[in-house]
Amino acid sequence: MEEKFSKCYFLWFWKQLEYFNNFQKIYRRNLWNQIAQYEEIGFKYFFSLVVGFLSAQTLNPVNWSFNSKKISDNLYEIQMTATIQQGWHLYSQTQPKDAIAQPTSFSFNKNPLLELDGKVKEVGSLEKFKDKELDISANQYSNKVVFTQRVKLKGKAKTNVTGKLTFQTCNDEKCLPAKTVNLSIAL
Repeated sequence: MEEKFSKCYFLWFWKQLEYFNNFQKIYRRNLWNQIAQYEEIGFKYFFSLVVGFLSAQTLNPVNWSFNSKKISDNLYEIQMTATIQQGWHLYSQTQPKDAIAQPTSFSFNKNPLLELDGKVKEVGSLEKFKDKELDISANQYSNKVVFTQRVKLKGKAKTNVTGKLTFQTCNDEKCLPAKTVNLSIAL
């Protein structure tokens, strides 16, 4: 009787061990499948973040060019031209009270050889934008705008007008963060 019991017990134990081993195989297979799915999802998410970050970094809808024009013996006009991609807008220096856009601004470094004559002027087709749903408005330019500043030289020495300009651009879907550009314009 002991022998039958031990054989039965051994067979029962053997079956339980097989069930347990099969369970472990299935569990491991499912676990690895889940890990592979998470790795694939994680890779896709990471890849989309990297692509989004890089495209945001390379998105530059405004190209700037700088030059100077001699008006008279000691008077120059510097021109800062913004060429704006189709569908994008650059904001004017002056904005309505209800505007939320950052206006374009210029900051010139002090130079003992020159003197600024007046304020920066805008030459372009100013658009007055009004969003009735958000109850905001903006003064903006599309395609191209030229900012001009007159400068008087105090002597005959050659020099540069240096400084920074800060601007923000938007399209119908999004606005980019404000960007600062260094400028140096030879007279």
